[in-house]
Amino acid sequence: MDQQIHLIKSIAGQDQQAFQELYTLYSSKVYNTAISYAQNPADAEEITQDVFVKIHKYAAQFKGESSVGTWIYRIVVNTSLNHLKKKKRFSFLSFGQTETHPSDFDHPGILLENKENARYLFQSIDTLPESQKTAFILSFVEELPRQEVADVMELSLKAVESLLQRAKKNLRDKLENAYPNRRK
Repeated sequence: MDQQIHLIKSIAGQDQQAFQELYTLYSSKVYNTAISYAQNPADAEEITQDVFVKIHKYAAQFKGESSVGTWIYRIVVNTSLNHLKKKKRFSFLSFGQTETHPSDFDHPGILLENKENARYLFQSIDTLPESQKTAFILSFVEELPRQEVADVMELSLKAVESLLQRAKKNLRDKLENAYPNRRK
């Protein structure tokens, strides 16, 4: 039996050591994906915590129809999207509160000299339709293989490729409008 599947089965049996091992294996991947969506460290930490609560809660329901990594990425994507929807829904209630705007976001994996460009890129990614954003983040930020992206999104490989083409075109158009004098 695959080691990670064994961990999930152990977690389902309330083995805290197995849960700690899985957390060690996946916490940075979960956080990096969450911050690509949330563009705010506090929200990314909250999403990461929610993801691991869900992994613990639903470990017994893992059927093994996909890899453990694919299952976890699916949980991260869904939790991130739900968090953003909930935050957007309740944002009108926080009239006087200040909140970090995505344009102020600096992805922790970006080199200092690229921060300005990355800030605008992530701001542009944030405007993509949900499915294009997910395909783009998983493919180009998390660098997952296209087939795994398809598995996470529960789509065909061809559908993911189509989403990526549209996402790249949309981003190219936004970036060309923002930087009209830049070389192509």
